[in-house]
Amino acid sequence: MSASELQRAEWLNPRFWDRLDRLESRHRRLQNEYNEARRDLDQLSPTESKELQRAWRHYCEVIAELERVAGEFQDLTRGAG
Repeated sequence: MSASELQRAEWLNPRFWDRLDRLESRHRRLQNEYNEARRDLDQLSPTESKELQRAWRHYCEVIAELERVAGEFQDLTRGAG
């Protein structure tokens, strides 16, 4: 069987179609969640928007610091070995 025939056979595989159906369903659900979240953000007042931006910046700063500390832990454990 040639590579081309193998590729065609995969397209006919029922598991492929089941997986495709699940992926499309998941995509539709996530697209709906995205649209809902976007509408929620659009409805924020200017004050709420600024507060959300402040909270997001703080969250990003904390995550960045956690990543730096995790890196230092890794460096320390590599050096100890």
